[in-house]
Amino acid sequence: MKVILVDDERLALDYLERQLAKLAMDINIIGKYTDPLEGRREIIARQADIVFLDINLPELNGIELAEQILEQKLDTQVVFVTAYDEYAVKAFELNALDYIVKPIQAERLAKTMARIKASLDTRSDEAAGSDPEYTRINMFRQVSVEMKEGRQSLLQWRTTRAQELFLYLLQHRGQLVRKSTLAEMFWPEYEHDKVYSQLYTTVYHIRKTLKPFGSRIQIVNTTEGYMMSLDQISLDTEEWEAKLAVLPHASGDSIDDYIDVMKMYAGDYLQEYDYWWAESERQRLKNLWLEASYVIAGWYRDQALWDKAISGYQHVCALYPLEEESHFALMKIYASLNNSAMVEIQYNALETALREELNLRPSSPILDWYEAWKKSEVTAEKQAQPGSF
Repeated sequence: MKVILVDDERLALDYLERQLAKLAMDINIIGKYTDPLEGRREIIARQADIVFLDINLPELNGIELAEQILEQKLDTQVVFVTAYDEYAVKAFELNALDYIVKPIQAERLAKTMARIKASLDTRSDEAAGSDPEYTRINMFRQVSVEMKEGRQSLLQWRTTRAQELFLYLLQHRGQLVRKSTLAEMFWPEYEHDKVYSQLYTTVYHIRKTLKPFGSRIQIVNTTEGYMMSLDQISLDTEEWEAKLAVLPHASGDSIDDYIDVMKMYAGDYLQEYDYWWAESERQRLKNLWLEASYVIAGWYRDQALWDKAISGYQHVCALYPLEEESHFALMKIYASLNNSAMVEIQYNALETALREELNLRPSSPILDWYEAWKKSEVTAEKQAQPGSF
């Protein structure tokens, strides 16, 4: 195993080198550096299996350096060395396999190296078991990764913050997202000197989680911020929107194509996640779904295929009870079918939903139509009574 050591204290470097030499392992220390900038250049230029990295480095935060290393050296294992005790380390949200505490204990170092060796030994097997030919990230409802069609798995995140930051960068893929923006969004409660350590730690964990994808998911680190790019990876949201965009006008020949495309919409965008920043994209995709749903139901209505039209509008009402257009369409259909009871039921359902959720009444066009319909019903009843003229 090729190893590089980085620590601004020469004595600490020498001590760690001696401890590693005592282990009954094939370890080759190919570099020791007290200057973190020099260490970064050498780590990127050379092929090291493991880097031992002090967290508290001058000029460059050790955690930031670690995520910069992983940006270009996906297979390099980073072990943090820190003078903090284990309780303090938890504040960095570091994985327990990623750090050792000074003064370095031989037993702990041996266990760490044994785990890393096992990881290196199985790395090629894991790579062989993956299928780079097909990868899709599903964003509708709950995030999952589909490595083979029909087989989905969830990404395992070290922290919920890492998951959210990954999804935020994914939503803004291809765009530079400033570090200052991320710091203010995700850690508003932290002091300025601590917030960036949290950011670098989180990006570091994201890179580790994304290792199996290799260069197909890249997070580029610039001075100002981060930019995510995808290569040979599709998103279900993009696939769905692309297929929706090329659908022809609804007709007897195309209506089945509409239905097939709409089946891809498995739920709202990031529906299971309460992220305020996702709301605008969620609403945009939802509006596209609503437009297509109304096209389908409207075509059935125009063809007098009442059962299918009713089913389509009812589906919208069930998912989005505040959608007035679907309620209104059903009221009109029931009225045309002389089903007064269902008109009343549909109006009451809309009126109740709006009142309970928004403390509002139905919009003026619906109120005007409903009042006119009720008057016509009363008139029809009077005319139907015996002796009426």
